[in-house]
Amino acid sequence: MYVIIARALVSWVNPDPYNPIVNFLHKVTEPVLFQVRRRLPLLGGVDLSPLVVVLAIYFLKKFVVDSILQLGARMMLSM
Repeated sequence: MYVIIARALVSWVNPDPYNPIVNFLHKVTEPVLFQVRRRLPLLGGVDLSPLVVVLAIYFLKKFVVDSILQLGARMMLSM
C-alpha cells in the first residue's frame, strides 16, 4: 500500500525517469495499476487506479485477513 501511495505522490512532481527510486516504483506498481486502469472508464485524464488499488488492499486487510485471524483464534480456543 505504501509503495502505491509513494508512486502516486511522485507522479505529481514530474520525476526524472532515470532516477533509480522512480524506476523501482514504476516497475513494482505498474503491473497492478495497469490491470486496474484497463477496467476503469476514462475520466478526463484523472488516474484513479492508485486509489482503487489502495482501497482494495485496505478491504482485503480489514475484512479478509482479520476474518481469517479471528477464525484461527476461535479454533485455538476450542481446542
